[in-house]
Amino acid sequence: MAVLLVGLAQLNLRLGDLDGNASMVMDAYDEAVGLGAEVVVFSELTVTGYPPEDLLLKPAFVAGAASALERIARHTGPVPAVVGFPEDTGLGGPVRLWNSVAMCWDGAARAVYRKHLLPNYAVFDEQRYFVPGSEAGPLLKVGDVSVGVSVCEDLWGPPRTADAATPDGDLEARLGGEDDTSPVMAQVAMGAQLVVVVNGSPYRRGKQADREAIARARAATLGVPVVYVNQVGGQDELVFDGSSFVTDALGSVVCRLPAFREHVATCDVPLRSEMIPASELGDDRSGHRRDDEQRGNSTASLDATSGATAPTTTTRREAIAPPLEPLEEVWSALVVATRDYVRKNGFTDVAVGLSGGIDSSAVAAVAADALGPEHVHGVSMPSRYSSEGSRTDAAQLAANLGIDFRTVPIEPAHAALAGMLEGATIDTNPSDNDGSPDAASPNDRAAADLTDQNLQSRIRGVLLMALSNRFGWLVLTTGNKTETSVGYTTLYGDTAGAYAVIRDVPKLLVYELCEWRNRQGDGERIPRACIDKPPSAELRPDQRDDQSLPPYELLDPLVEAYVEGDLSAAEMLEQLSADPEVVHRVTRLIDVAEYKRRQSPPGPRITAKSFGKDRRMPITNFYR
Repeated sequence: MAVLLVGLAQLNLRLGDLDGNASMVMDAYDEAVGLGAEVVVFSELTVTGYPPEDLLLKPAFVAGAASALERIARHTGPVPAVVGFPEDTGLGGPVRLWNSVAMCWDGAARAVYRKHLLPNYAVFDEQRYFVPGSEAGPLLKVGDVSVGVSVCEDLWGPPRTADAATPDGDLEARLGGEDDTSPVMAQVAMGAQLVVVVNGSPYRRGKQADREAIARARAATLGVPVVYVNQVGGQDELVFDGSSFVTDALGSVVCRLPAFREHVATCDVPLRSEMIPASELGDDRSGHRRDDEQRGNSTASLDATSGATAPTTTTRREAIAPPLEPLEEVWSALVVATRDYVRKNGFTDVAVGLSGGIDSSAVAAVAADALGPEHVHGVSMPSRYSSEGSRTDAAQLAANLGIDFRTVPIEPAHAALAGMLEGATIDTNPSDNDGSPDAASPNDRAAADLTDQNLQSRIRGVLLMALSNRFGWLVLTTGNKTETSVGYTTLYGDTAGAYAVIRDVPKLLVYELCEWRNRQGDGERIPRACIDKPPSAELRPDQRDDQSLPPYELLDPLVEAYVEGDLSAAEMLEQLSADPEVVHRVTRLIDVAEYKRRQSPPGPRITAKSFGKDRRMPITNFYR
């Protein structure tokens, strides 16, 4: 059975570090060639990292990327490297680039493919920067094997997009129709025996199943294997899971790299449809191996223009890494996103305000896993309303995680500020009252109560930022997606910080993640009391979240329908069994909280639609 030994380079690139990325690519290339690779495949926009956003508008940046690519190309030998880069069209104008892939060998970039399908939805806005390519080729010739090269969305193409929901059962039947513009079909018609796809595909829950579904369907429909290479690591609001993989020509996955880890590997890619069952192929971990005669010679002639051959070497094939279970997948995404945001921005340590509740416990546990407990500083800031249980729970959490713990009571500041504001916060409007506190209306008393609650939260924000200034710690905020959605946060208070670790994690999922973390065999990381207690901000006596919000069992599905599903209130009432008054209240809360979210720190995207660049709503908005 004919095979091609393909190197997959799943790297954690540093966006904008052109020289550093070039060095990383060259090191990975050498490693893959040393493992016997006959071609080495990297991810989308390898040289710059993905997504470079408005750096692409800087001519000097694009020129620097071209220089970095030239450096990579000069480093290559007879084994081709498939490397992504932004290419200047030379046509001028505001949109003047191609999203391109260079095929480099023998010291030069010898061919270029340009991405056809430019996503402009969800977190993608490639049409802001790129013009589409028009040629399906050229094909890369590796020995006697013709290889088609494409970029991310090119594999999907209408009728599907790369960030759509889980494909349904008739996906394979719908591929190749009149509306299917994927250039891989033309590549196969040109003679491609293998399709290589370079990707900058960010993580969301369930994304890997979607990727593999489309790749398997393409492979089975076209009768050629698919090699899918993705980057890994955190980049602001996005986190990339890697999870690169290979399918055979029948659509079976024959290789999968580990999720959320840098990895360079080789995989035997079988080139014909008549597959031999893995059970009949001996002990090779990939399930597809050359026989002894084939294994003895890994020499491959490349394009005839090079006249070069790859060296004979000992090869190592990659196993099929098992997919992560759903909760482990989300936890890993949060850990990688947090680690990279902190370290890539030049920080080593973080501060987390610890209330003894579930959200701050989850954030502290993620931070400890991401950075090591010695780099996490928990700060308890009890008030006159903080229960003794919350104080001891926060201390126990810090002890369980092994993180630094310190206590800064807020009562002195709370009393001082409340005293300073006492005269200024009396409503002296004679139409409502006689100017005395005793005559305040119920609305006045509610406003005064809310003012006092927010004052406490803002004091805590000031203290955390003071510690950040003093010690150089980056502050992690602790608001979850549900509370962020409905504005159950305090601007300049619990939203004060640099990174919102669980900003895209619904409240009930926070509980599931904490339970999962406690089952991982290294002891109870999050105290049982933090999980079991009724959620409360503890900003007034006997406060509970369900006094201000619907129960989270009702609220989370409503938030998902409105934010991720883009349903209107009327559509929610048609499709969900929910109280109309609750639906209208929740949607109104989400709408009016947009101004808060615009001023809140970024956080990693893990759902189908997160706040930030994924959901762009006007602040001043009369639509209901």
